[in-house]
Amino acid sequence: MTDLERVPPGVDPTVPSSARVYDYLLGGKDNVAVDRAVADRLLAVAPDTRLVARASRRFQIEAVRHLAEQGVRQFLDLGTGIPTSPSIHETVRAVHPSCRVVYVDHDPVVRLHAQVLLADAPGIAAVQADLRRPADILTDPHVTGLIDVDQPVCVLMVGVLHYVMDEEDPAGVVAAFRERMAPGSYLVFTHALAESDPEAVKRLRQATDGTPAQAAFRTREEVLRLLKGFELIGPGLRPVHEWRLGPDDEDVPLLDGTPHVLIAAGVGRVRA
Repeated sequence: MTDLERVPPGVDPTVPSSARVYDYLLGGKDNVAVDRAVADRLLAVAPDTRLVARASRRFQIEAVRHLAEQGVRQFLDLGTGIPTSPSIHETVRAVHPSCRVVYVDHDPVVRLHAQVLLADAPGIAAVQADLRRPADILTDPHVTGLIDVDQPVCVLMVGVLHYVMDEEDPAGVVAAFRERMAPGSYLVFTHALAESDPEAVKRLRQATDGTPAQAAFRTREEVLRLLKGFELIGPGLRPVHEWRLGPDDEDVPLLDGTPHVLIAAGVGRVRA
């Protein structure tokens, strides 16, 4: 199958997609040559990036399972990416079958995959929308039909906040969702850190600047400022490969030392 056949009409297969790059790092097949080229350039200088990607996915699943066990029954996943199993809805519905999940991504390839996966699945929806326009998401009928913002909700921003550039007001984006989240709601997030290996950051910027896959590497303090109004639970803001809720957590990819690309992870609770 050619790259032209692997993407929907209107999608440029010469422009990298952050969702498809991530899919490639996780070992998926829903990517094209330009996505693999971006990932391979990063892997050449940061070969542990695959393990970091897997650790990020492991963190996401661990976090939503924990929140479902704590009684959260609705989940809004922003920047969903190419569907991977176990999915968010598979994970939380294993805890309680009444959980409702809305997947949101601006990439039409992601939407097509999600529509196939979720066909005729009650209580689950997929929306094509851009995180940088919160009002579009919060007023979308698929969202309002499943998510009751007057009740606790888990909003996920995993692997997506660092694609919001400074001029696009990432703090305002996070605040727009926080202001609509009831007390007892949670934000599950990750973010690329400026403390990453400089050569890895340089290679990634060279490969992605000016494309939708470019990322902003922010300092730990800058990431914490994005989380105003949230109280961090568990271990707080930690590198994703170190984030644990308890000593019994297993099956987490082990990294030998500090990875070249540092991804911070955390779970924040809306303060009452």
